[in-house]
Amino acid sequence: MRRLFAGLGAFLFFFIAPGTIAGLVPWWISRGRMEPPFLGIPGVRILGLILIAAGLVPLLESFVRFVLKGLGTPAPVFPTRHLVVSGFYRHVRNPMYVGVFAIILGEALLSGSRPLLTYAFLVWLGFFLFVLLYEEPTLRRSFGAEYEDFCRHVPRWLPRLTPWRG
Repeated sequence: MRRLFAGLGAFLFFFIAPGTIAGLVPWWISRGRMEPPFLGIPGVRILGLILIAAGLVPLLESFVRFVLKGLGTPAPVFPTRHLVVSGFYRHVRNPMYVGVFAIILGEALLSGSRPLLTYAFLVWLGFFLFVLLYEEPTLRRSFGAEYEDFCRHVPRWLPRLTPWRG
């Protein structure tokens, strides 16, 4: 029963949080228009598409993993019961934030929107502060030594190439 509620909560939260941050707001900023590509290089748009796809994969996989392994959601109102340290979490501690940032950066490159590029870095700054000031202290209180071990072996933002086997 908990898994069912976690799944419904995660589905709803997906559209509220990343859907708004990486979907609705970028659409408003860019007005859905394509500007000339950055530096006049059309290949930058292809890099944008690659970043969008690359960001979606860990984002979606992490949401599913929170429900199936953690028995909860990414939403602070229905957190996981178990620390999730599998899947993309074996490479980077914050695959959802990295994924959302990659999506927005990809949208900026695809659309050629300078304001969207600025927004991408402001979102990253917001994620950085949220993780440092709220999320990590909360996880340390909730999961103690298990979380500390995870932090020692898995980087916060730049993925390690080989998965942690902790």
